[in-house]
Amino acid sequence: MKNNKIIIAIDGHSSCGKSTFAKAIAARLGYIFIDTGAMYRAVTLYALEHGAIKSCITDEDMIESMLDDININFRFNPERGASDIYVNGEMVEGKIRTIEVSNCVSAVSSIGAVRRKLVAMQQQMGRNGGVVMDGRDIGTVVFPDAELKIYMTADAMVRAERRYKELTAKGDKVSLEEIYENVVSRDKADMTRAISPLRKADDAIVLDNSHMSVEEQMEWFDREFNRVMES
Repeated sequence: MKNNKIIIAIDGHSSCGKSTFAKAIAARLGYIFIDTGAMYRAVTLYALEHGAIKSCITDEDMIESMLDDININFRFNPERGASDIYVNGEMVEGKIRTIEVSNCVSAVSSIGAVRRKLVAMQQQMGRNGGVVMDGRDIGTVVFPDAELKIYMTADAMVRAERRYKELTAKGDKVSLEEIYENVVSRDKADMTRAISPLRKADDAIVLDNSHMSVEEQMEWFDREFNRVMES
């Protein structure tokens, strides 16, 4: 293994807590956390702000022409104890989490040129191991040789309720029905797209956290991580 630091790939459905789980793992192990979903959201935000998406109708040619103008990086925020995402020097962590971006991100992430650019960036970020990366195609496309692959899921309504609480706590005006429809539509879009669809890698371990606390999820992870490191 790479200096005893492995690649941990976490894939799964939207709003099932992948990023929270991945951040906790990275903090526990002293690994780097890379939120690939945030990268696709960042491209979506840029496209929205520059007229390449209108009423969630994407101009794929226009988005592709913009890609060289989009510089994405992560910077650690000591106040949050986590990394914030920046686009061309602007911190956009809050902007990328809106329902508007959520409703359009699946369409943007299905564009071949977008995926090729971001996958190459992700592979470069994780090439030396010691990373926890979450997304839709990490264990199948980005790092098919990752030492530990986890496929996360949860009941769609449970996920919608979690997302609803998160957004309303920030003051966003959304309905539970709207969030549920977004969760279901994103699942369908992610699993049926032509390029890098969401699917469980053959050697991934399933974690259904519908009725698990954060502590129970971490206990589950500790067992699986120790199993991999001892093998």
